[in-house]
Order: sequence, then structure tokens, then C-alpha cells
Amino acid sequence: MATHFSAGALRRPRPRPHLWLALLLGGLLAGLGASPLSAQKGKALPAEDKTLSPYFVVLTDDPTTDALPLKSTRAEVRIAGTVAAVKVTQVYRNQGKKTLEAIYVFPGSTRAAVHALRMTVGGRVVEARIMERRQARETYEQAKREGKTASLLEQQRPNVFQMNLANILPGDEIKVELDYLELLEPQEQIYEFVFPTVVGPRYSNLKAKDAPESEKWVQNPYLREGEGPPYTFGLKVNVNSGLPLVKLASPSHEVDTKFASPTSAEVTLKDEKTGGNRDFVLRYSLAGNKIETGLLLYPGQDENFFLLMLEPPARVEAQAVVPREYIFIVDVSGSMHGFPLDITRALMEEIIKGLRPTDFMNVLLFESGNAVLSDAGSLPATDANKEQAIAFIKARPGGGGTEIMPAFKRALALPRTPNTSRIVVVATDGYVRVEPELFNLIRKNLGEANLFPFGIGASVNRHLIEGMARAGLGEPFVLLNAAEARREAARFKKYIDQPVLNHIKVSFSGFGAYEVEPEAVPDLFALRPITVMGKYRGSPGGTIVVTGKTAAGDFRQEVKVADGKAGPDNAGLRLLWARKRIARLTDQSFLEKGEGPLTKEITGLGLRYSLMTQYTSFVAVDQVKRADGTVVTVKQPLPLPQGVSGRAVGEMDGGFAPGAGKMLAPPPLASYYGGRVSSRIPAGESTEITTGKKEEKGKLSLRILETAIKGAVDQAAVETALEGALPKLETCVREAAARKVKLPPEIVLTFTIGPDGRITGQPLLKTPGSGPALGNCLQEKLKGLTFPKPAQGAATVTVKLAVQGG
Repeated sequence: MATHFSAGALRRPRPRPHLWLALLLGGLLAGLGASPLSAQKGKALPAEDKTLSPYFVVLTDDPTTDALPLKSTRAEVRIAGTVAAVKVTQVYRNQGKKTLEAIYVFPGSTRAAVHALRMTVGGRVVEARIMERRQARETYEQAKREGKTASLLEQQRPNVFQMNLANILPGDEIKVELDYLELLEPQEQIYEFVFPTVVGPRYSNLKAKDAPESEKWVQNPYLREGEGPPYTFGLKVNVNSGLPLVKLASPSHEVDTKFASPTSAEVTLKDEKTGGNRDFVLRYSLAGNKIETGLLLYPGQDENFFLLMLEPPARVEAQAVVPREYIFIVDVSGSMHGFPLDITRALMEEIIKGLRPTDFMNVLLFESGNAVLSDAGSLPATDANKEQAIAFIKARPGGGGTEIMPAFKRALALPRTPNTSRIVVVATDGYVRVEPELFNLIRKNLGEANLFPFGIGASVNRHLIEGMARAGLGEPFVLLNAAEARREAARFKKYIDQPVLNHIKVSFSGFGAYEVEPEAVPDLFALRPITVMGKYRGSPGGTIVVTGKTAAGDFRQEVKVADGKAGPDNAGLRLLWARKRIARLTDQSFLEKGEGPLTKEITGLGLRYSLMTQYTSFVAVDQVKRADGTVVTVKQPLPLPQGVSGRAVGEMDGGFAPGAGKMLAPPPLASYYGGRVSSRIPAGESTEITTGKKEEKGKLSLRILETAIKGAVDQAAVETALEGALPKLETCVREAAARKVKLPPEIVLTFTIGPDGRITGQPLLKTPGSGPALGNCLQEKLKGLTFPKPAQGAATVTVKLAVQGG
């Protein structure tokens, strides 16, 4: 993901000499007011060209303004059975000389039912009220003007929140606490609690002047790559279960674990200074691979609620498996550069190598543009084609924007292979702002297929990953590191080959259930409980019946409602049910124009159950007038998530991306993968690739200029094989250069692909004036290549290569 950067004149409490950077960017922002301390640097751009994008900050030594007011954030977590109760505490302190308004964008769990907010100012505790979003904003702005300390919590996405805190006086320390509940559902007998700590930079091609207020959070400041969080992050988790805990560990952070008993443990972070740049993940199992299941009931004053978590049937291996067609959609944008793309390559290689000979496959890579392995349709999963697909994925280093919508439109429109079951596999960090549009695109265009998204990295956009899985009737995966690639690839294969339960239906006999969530239970690929929640009328009685089909035959299980556990301890069910319903409606409501029925229903649920939604916000106002209403607004800069390159914000190789204020727009992937004049680059245009990095002087490389094929063989697949072979051919050119051989500007190769996909006879080469050694080397490298088998007879290929560099 590559976007424009901007620089704000911001201060750390400790001196940091960044004046050289300020000079480079053209000077610091002069004049402070109620607007954020940020300004575009470098060459000014017309307003119509500026995109709504994240930017880098410049930190100065100005002692009057504390630009990093957030000093600490801490989470206290209590897990009891299947419910996690979380209290998040943020501490703000103004160490400058001017009154501040602080804006902090932070992540939350995709399943969080945020139900309370309170603010502590000088010993006074102010409980927040839930209001319609517009009313809450107006209440906050009025308090800010009147010099009253106020806090406003808004939801920008189901997993992205924004805290505004007004009138923080010099010397003030203000504490803000928010509470949420979350339902934990185990997969493969493993429970997982995730606490996100940082919002990754979101790619946007939306023009800033056209952006609605609800999208302006995207334009957030970031620290540079390698800089740690400017605030501390603390966390304590207490886990209590009815069965002994086993395999309790965090794959993301170093932790201290203390067991009070076999069924109870306390987990804390070892290091609170550096852990705030990645998701905290805690995993554990219960003795005997058991899971918490059963029926919970909450008879309330006005409404009654229930939650059923039913243990799934055992996984049964299918006797007959139909051929499958796999479409791999892989994000190779700037934010995927380095560590995330390394994980992706390892994952894709594991999955592709595991495809069966009866399967078919195709690959689409995307960043600012996109490229397809085979435009003509999917290729058979032969060993040769698998190698080509893997080489195709490995060829791109990561750069450019994250144009995910055009990529999906193209991928979902690819020709389908008859008599196969289509599986779409997506790999991305999810750093985009078009989640609702993408969900809608998937629902409308996926057809008879299933989509399995893989979130790649230490702090992915889980809302996008999980939402794609819901829209695509699949299962979401998240890989924190490359070591998880083999395990997750095997889990994916198991889900595909051996689904647990499908055609699931839930019915009620003698039990007055209504407003049940989900409306339809999706097929169960993972070994996780069947979860149903809703309301009920009257006294609890009768049965809940769950039916479905497994590879072994029909499945049916009845649950007697009278056996359910009822009591006031289950009061959280009302919030969890409302959150579940809001989540389903939210996926659809973003595309609703104006205040439609979905918007009104979500708003009503938020107000009735005191829950944060995109249409309801929490606001707390201290009624003591403490200032004159003049504030300096600062946006709290965020660290880049662990492993995410500066290219996510526009930084290229330690310097700044060219074109400050504009989204990077490298040429389409198609030109990167070969630059064919005939099909990829319009006549008369340069084939030079602009990546923001100058070609290393003296380093020779080859680029495909043209290909011509005579015979019945897929041209795209042949070109892909050649592109994958370029590094081998380049060794010949570099060895010749080392021997002081005069290299031609172009090399022409002609060879014949036989019926088995291998080169027959001796390749013909034109390397004018370079002597026989170079030609012999190139011939030997070519002979080892494997191409797709011609549909009929043999095929002759002529390819023209450009010699570059030197």
C-alpha cells in the first residue's frame, strides 16, 4: 500500500532533533489554532489532487505543545467460560504549556460489545452517555467551546474507534476507561483471545476534498518504520474455566503466567514499552480437548435471552472429493513489502504444492494494478504449472497502492473451469477503507463458490478478513509469522477436504424463540461450536433441534431447554445478542443511502442496549469550566505495526516516496512482469519501471520486450515461465560482463516446446558481437525450463529480451 505523506510539526516530551527532516520537507507549520498540527510539505498540490491518506509526522523540540499526549494504555481482561470482559484504560497527560484537544485512533476487537465509558478529571468521575452520533458530536463540540473537559468515543469501523479528548490543561492527567464484552468461540478445541493494539495505515484513493466526515480518520499520522510506540501498553488477563487449562501461551508477546489453580491463571506482559505495535494473542485449550458448551438463559425484566453453543460432530473424511478450481488473489502492495510478503509466499507455496493433479488453479496479484497468471482460464495443477504459479508470486517485491476492488472484479470474472468446485483464496493485510463495498462485491459476484481469506501480519484488519469470510461463506485465517504457514495451510486443506457440517438448520419445538442470530447458520468448515443466540417469550421449555449433513450422513441433535443454566450472571447475553445483530446489519448498512431501515434499526439497538455502533457514540462532559475554549488539536501519532514497511505510508528505501501529497502510482503489474509491447504496454510508451528506487549502478538485468508464439499453447503461462526464469538467465549476462564481453542491447531467443512441455532441440539465439560463451550459457539455462503442454503437437516461441543496467 503506498499513499502520500504529510508532515506535522509535533513534539515528543524528550528532545529529538528532526530539524534536518523539517528543512527537507520545506519548513515547519507556522501558527497554531484549533486545527490539527499537520500540513503538507514539499511541492504544494492542488486541493483536487490530494488523497485522503495517512502521513508521516515530523517531531520538533517546541516546548509549548505536547504532541504525544497519550502516555499509557492498559487492558484488564477477565475470561470466564466463553465470555471475556475487558476494561481498557487510556491515560493522557499534557506536559506542554498550551491547552490541548487530543485525537487518538485505536483498534478494538471485531466482536467487542462496547457498553460503557467513563472519564476521570482531577478526582471527578464522569459517566458517559450514549447518544446518536450527530448529537454526541454536537454535545462534545459545545463543551469544547465552553472550556469544559469532555471526551467523545466514536466508531469508525467495527474494529476502529476514535477518542477525542478536549480541554486537557497544562499539567493535567486525564484517565478514560471503556468496557466491552466479547464471546470466545474455540476452533479445533483451541480458544483464542485477541487484543489489537494499533490501527494499520489504510490505503485510500478517495480525494480529501470529497471525503465525508466518517472517513477522515484515515488521514492519521504515523511514526517512521522502526520507531516504537510513544506510550506504554500494559495488559493482564485472568482466565477461569470449569476444566483444567492446558497449552496456555501467547504467540505474539513474551508473558509471565501464574496459575492460581489448574482451572485459573493470570497472564501479564513482560515488557510494557514495546508491545503496543502488534495484536496481543492468547491461546489455550482445556484438558481432554473439551470445549465449553451448553445452553445459557437470561430471564430479564423486559426481555429474555438465550445462547446455545453446541459441540460439532467429529470430522469425517469424505469418500469422494470433486475436482476443485482454486483462484488465488494475492496482495503485493507496499504495506505487504518484506515480512508480510515473506509470510504470504511461504503460505502460497504450501497450499499450491498440496493441490491434487485433478485440481485447477489461477493466480491474480494486485497492488496499484493487477496481473493474472492465465487470462485464458485456470491451469491444471501439474508440477510444472505449480512451479510457475509459485515463481509468479515470488517475483514481486511489494510496492504500490492497494487497489483491491478492481482486483476482485477481475478475479471473480475469470473463466470458470467446468465440472469443478471453485475455491477463492485471498492473502492480504486488509489495509483498505472499502470494506462494505468489497463485501457487497463478493456477495453479488462470487456465485457457487466459497472464499477463504488469510490475514497476513502482526496487526491485520480483522474486520475485512472476517467480513470477507462471512460474505464468501468461508472461514477466516490470520498468520502472525512465517512459522505458521505450514500449519495454517494444512488446516485450510482439512477444512476444504473434510467440512464438518453443512446444510445446517435450527428449529424450535415448544420454545418461544424469536429474533434469532444468525438468521441462517453457515456451513461449518472448522471444528468449532454451532452458536445460536436470540430472545424467547414465556417460560423456558421445549427443545432446540439442530440438523445438518456430514460426510457420514445426516446429523441431528436435540437440546432440552429445561436443562439450560439460567440466572442473573448471564446478564451479558443481552449485550452479546445485540452486538451479534448489529454486526450482521452493519455489513449491509454501509451501502444504504440516507437513513434507511437498517440505519434506523442499528441506531435503535445502540441506544436501547447502550452499545457503540457507527451511528451511536459515547460522550462524557465534566461540567466544571476549566479553560477559555482555545485549544491546540493534536492527532496522536501511531507506530507502524510490527513488520510493516514504511512503504505503507509512502516511504521507499529509507527516503521519501516521490510526489509528496499524491498516492504512489507505479506502472501496472503487467508491465512489471515482462513489459510486452504487444499486449501490456501501449506503443510509444516507455517500458521503464518507476519504483521510487534508482537502478543499482552496475547491476545488469533482463526484461522481456516481446513474445511471439506459433502453436496451441497458453501465451500467458509461457510468459510467466519465462519471467520466472529471468534470474537464471541474468547470471549468464553478468558472468559475460565480468569477462569484459561486449553485451548487445537486445537478445532474441527462439525455441520449440514439445508435447511434454519441455524444450526440444537446440534453442536458437541472436547475441550479436558477444561471442559463443554467452549463447551457450543461455541455451543450458533454457533447457531446464518446463512449460505448459501444447494442446496439439509442438509450439514455437520467440522472445526478445532487453539488457539493462551496467
